Amino acid sequence: MRQLKTFIIAILSLVFYQAQCQIVVRESLTMPSTILGIDVKFSICLPEDYYTSDRSYPVVYLLHGLGDNETTWLEYGRIKQASDNEVNSGETGPMIFVMPQGFKTYYVNDYIGSFPYQDMFIKELIPFIDDHYRTIPDAAHRATLGYSMGGFGALILPLEHPDIFTICVPLSISIRTDAQYMAEEAPGWDEQWGRLFGGQGLTGEKRITGYYRQHSPFHIISDSMSQKYNGLRIYIANGDNENTLCRSNEELHILLRDRGIDHEYRVLDGGHEFAFWNEELIDGLHFIDDAFGGRKYRGDHKVQNLNIKDQDVSLKTISESGISCTISFPDEFALTDRRYPVIFYLGSFSADEKENIVETVNSLTLDGKIPPVISVFAGENDSPVTQIYPLLEEKYRARNGYRFRAIIGYGEKGGEAMNYTLDSLQFTACSLLDTKTDVKYLDSAVKEKNHEVIEHTWFYIAVPDRSRFYRENGFAHIILREQDIYHEYRVTEGEDGFEWFLKVLPETLEFTQKKIHR
Repeated sequence: MRQLKTFIIAILSLVFYQAQCQIVVRESLTMPSTILGIDVKFSICLPEDYYTSDRSYPVVYLLHGLGDNETTWLEYGRIKQASDNEVNSGETGPMIFVMPQGFKTYYVNDYIGSFPYQDMFIKELIPFIDDHYRTIPDAAHRATLGYSMGGFGALILPLEHPDIFTICVPLSISIRTDAQYMAEEAPGWDEQWGRLFGGQGLTGEKRITGYYRQHSPFHIISDSMSQKYNGLRIYIANGDNENTLCRSNEELHILLRDRGIDHEYRVLDGGHEFAFWNEELIDGLHFIDDAFGGRKYRGDHKVQNLNIKDQDVSLKTISESGISCTISFPDEFALTDRRYPVIFYLGSFSADEKENIVETVNSLTLDGKIPPVISVFAGENDSPVTQIYPLLEEKYRARNGYRFRAIIGYGEKGGEAMNYTLDSLQFTACSLLDTKTDVKYLDSAVKEKNHEVIEHTWFYIAVPDRSRFYRENGFAHIILREQDIYHEYRVTEGEDGFEWFLKVLPETLEFTQKKIHR
C-alpha cells in the first residue's frame, strides 16, 4: 500500500510540474489544412524566455530533406542546443524555429494541383504560426533555412514570395541544371521530379516543361529582373565531396554572380550529411540574426588569424648557372645535414609578401603543424620551376623526387602551377589559390588522363567568395569532381587580395604536408 501511495504521489507531482512548466519545444503538433485536406505536422522550438516575457520574436522556418520529417532538425540538426548556445553567449538574439512536415514536395505545388503544398505553406501555415505565437509578422523577420530538398525549399520560397521572406540559408541544395535534369535516369527522375513538374515518362528536352521553368531557380533567376531580389539576403553552402550537387550548386553561384545578385557562398570540406550541415548551421544563424537586425553580415565564425611568432625572416637570392629564384631555408638548416621537402610559390609577390609567407610557414613549423620545409618563390622574372628543383636537390639539400615537392599557384601567375603539374609527374600536391585557371586546358588534360599525375598528385583549389575568378575555379572543381580526380575545394569568405591568400595559406600548407607525409 505504501508503494502504491508513493507511486500516486510521484505521478501527481509530475502532472503538477508539467502544468506549471511551460514547454518550449513541442514535437509533431498538427495544423488542420483545408487546402490539402489533411492535418499537417510541425514541430516548434520557442526561445527560453518566451513564457517569461511579452516580446515578439522573428521566425526561422527550418526545412528538412527528402525522406526526413518535422522532427529531424530537433534530433539530428540539434537546433535547440545550437540556438541556446548562440543566444546565451550573446551571438544571436532569440528566435522561434518552426519545422513543418515537408512530405516529398520540394516545398512547391505539384503541377496537376493534387497536392498544392506551397499554397498551404503560404496561406495557412504562416498565418497559423503568426496567430498562435508571438511572432514579428513581416517579411523582414522571416527566414528559411534547409538542407537538400529543404535547401531547395529554403531558396524557392523567397524567390517566389519575396513579400513573405527576405532571408534564406539553403544548404546542399538539391537542385539540377537543365542538362542534369534532362539526363537523369528514370524511374528515379519520374519519382523525384516528374511527378512535381510534369513530364513523367519523358526524356531529354521534353522534360523541360513550362511548369518546371516556372519553379526552377535557374530559370527564375535568369528570367527575372535582378533588382527584384535586391532586398533578399542569401547564404548558400555546399560540401566539396558532393557529386551531382557539385555542378548544380556551383553553377547557381556563378549565375547569381553573373546576374549581380548579392549573396554569400561557401564550399567547405564535407558531403551530404549532418556533420556538414551542423557545422554550417552556426554561420547560418549568425547570417540570419544580422539580417533580422538590418546589419551587414559579421563574417564566418571559423575564420581565425594565425598567431605569427616574432621572428627574423631571412630570404636568400640564388643566381647561378643561369638559374635565379628567391629562397628561404628552415631556421634549423645550418644546424643539420638533413634534406627537406620543397614548397614552390608561383605568383607575383612583393618582398614584404614573401616575408609574410615565410613568417606563416615558420609559425606553423614552430607549432608543430607542418615539418620544416624549403620555401622557393618563382615569380615574374625567375627561372622555370623545372630548372630550379634539380639545382636544389644537388646543392641545397632538397629531398629528391616528386614525393617531396609541392607547388602553390596564386592569382594571374598561378595558372602556370597547374600547367607544370599536368604536364608530367613533378609534384605530390598542387594548390591553386584564387588562380586564373585555363579551364579548357584542364578539361582536355584530365580527359586524356595522364595516369601518373592523376594517381599520384593531389589538388587543392581555394577561392574567395567574391573572386573575379569565380567562374574558372568553379568549373575546375566541377571538372575534377566529374572525372573522379581526388581534390579538395574551398570557397571561403573574402575578396581578391593577398590578405585573403594569407588567411587560407595555413590550411593549404597542412593539406600539402598531409600528402607529403601520408
